[in-house]
Amino acid sequence: MTHADDTTTAPAKTPAKDPWELPDVSGLVVGVLGGTGDQGRGLAYRLARAGQQVVIGSRNAERAQTAAAGLGLGVEGADNAECARRSDIVIVAVPWDGHAKTLESLREELAGKLVVDCVNPLGFDKQGAYALTPDEGSAAQQAAALLPDSRVTAAFHHLSAVLLQDPEVDEIDTDVMVLGEVRADTDLVQALAARIPGMRGVFAGRLRNAHQVESLVANLISVNRRYKAHAGLRLTDV
Repeated sequence: MTHADDTTTAPAKTPAKDPWELPDVSGLVVGVLGGTGDQGRGLAYRLARAGQQVVIGSRNAERAQTAAAGLGLGVEGADNAECARRSDIVIVAVPWDGHAKTLESLREELAGKLVVDCVNPLGFDKQGAYALTPDEGSAAQQAAALLPDSRVTAAFHHLSAVLLQDPEVDEIDTDVMVLGEVRADTDLVQALAARIPGMRGVFAGRLRNAHQVESLVANLISVNRRYKAHAGLRLTDV
């Protein structure tokens, strides 16, 4: 029986977190493995230009230091292992054919780190670029398998290296699709993307969905060749 003076009420629901409420990442050190390549160097430049402390990594420390000196903006260069040790967030921008070997060699240095894989497994023939499917499903899933003690995410796949490196370009009008298993980690990567003027990081699912995100780069390459462009992505109604 219910009495008129029964004041028992259901506990209030916790308000849903605003998905655009992102953490402050300005004080974190970002390492870029493969930072002497076009994509890695471009990301390092943009993040450093936004005020982030950046360390470029390469198999050869002297090569990394030369690339860092060319960028200025306080960017430092080191061998891959030192870069991983010194960084809070590590972006993997190495060529696909060296992806597994590089990560295997850095398992200890990357333990406990937030790793952001932006590698696109692609092949090329006379018809252009086409997607490859790694045994693990994607480059990001391969990274997660090789780095069991790291927090692996995937992001920064669809950025034009030409635009990233062009000092005359003030803003890069694009969204960055961010994938990962832990929302706190993807929030950090979204916030890092948002440090670059014009960019926005958007959560796009778990790592099992990384293959189609990586593969889409083959389509963008076709777009760019056909229209002589540096195409990126914008997600509507978000």
